[in-house]
Amino acid sequence: MGKFWVIFVASISILLPFLCNSFSPETPTDRRVLVLLDDLAVKSSHSSYFNSLKLRGFDLDFKLTDDPKIALQRYGQYLYDALILFCPSVERFGGSVDVAAIINFVDSGHDLIIAADVNASDLIREIATECGVDFDEDPSAMVIDHTGYAVSETEGDHTLIASDDFIKSDVIIGSKKIEAPVLFQGIGHSLNPVNSLVLKVLSASPSAYSANPLSKLSTPPSLTGSAISLVSVVQARNNARILITGSLSMFSNRFFRSGVQKSGSSTKYEKSGNEQFLTELSKWIFHERGHLKAVNVKHHKVGETDESALYRINDELEYSVEIYEWSGTSWEPYVTDDVQVQFYMMSPYVLKTLSNDKKVLYLPL
Repeated sequence: MGKFWVIFVASISILLPFLCNSFSPETPTDRRVLVLLDDLAVKSSHSSYFNSLKLRGFDLDFKLTDDPKIALQRYGQYLYDALILFCPSVERFGGSVDVAAIINFVDSGHDLIIAADVNASDLIREIATECGVDFDEDPSAMVIDHTGYAVSETEGDHTLIASDDFIKSDVIIGSKKIEAPVLFQGIGHSLNPVNSLVLKVLSASPSAYSANPLSKLSTPPSLTGSAISLVSVVQARNNARILITGSLSMFSNRFFRSGVQKSGSSTKYEKSGNEQFLTELSKWIFHERGHLKAVNVKHHKVGETDESALYRINDELEYSVEIYEWSGTSWEPYVTDDVQVQFYMMSPYVLKTLSNDKKVLYLPL
């Protein structure tokens, strides 16, 4: 085991991306998902996205938002593992669901997808704000881009965006390059700077801005350029994952199957990148990728075998841990060079990067 000195009374934590100990390797895709719609037509108009989830083993329970029997839990037990809100105009949920119930659902470690549009209600905006993003306050605003729009037969108002500014993360959007731009039409949002857990996954271009496409600008827009997020995700400290976007249309069959050509480009793709992008992103949201577990964590004083939650000044320690990642079918060794262990009291005082044996075992450098 690796040895190192601790210079104060401390307790231990290990710093891992997307670490969870409760994920079941036996039935990783045997999960129930509640899908709330404000229009049942969305079930068919967005069927390709829903079918991609079903084919991966998810059990989707579709309900209208005004259903008086909607409930996320019963007798203290949650009925679902994830919640999809494809109901941008909902003013009030039926049953026992409200903002507090949804936030408690996430706080309990469950996953959430929110898709809004230009008709986003105050209720949906409030839920998004609670999750760390703020949609444009102007209810008539949409993302407009006069240089990054999708070419179409009609000139239009340039609110149909073709974006290829993806987050650089194979874990979140997959290792296979998304060649075609993603179509987006809807409202933009900004990230709460206080919330370090929110990430932009798809950004607007530097030439984009948020405004009412039907009126001339009288004042500078509040959201401009790449500060506008089109799609964002949250990795909460309790392992809950959240996806937020202002375009319900980007999940639609029409956008999935549509060809796309970005303005200023001579390349025309027969199919947009929406299906690949949203399918791969959903694998991360629903813990099919980027999900780690730590086992056989060991720490004790040199020369001893019993573990302790507290150590004192000048204690010399030995520490090791094994880390695995879910591959979709089994737990595989997770090998990387950025795993750290920290000892802390009120705040971290000792932070050590761990080396590994190229298999699963990590030790302090």
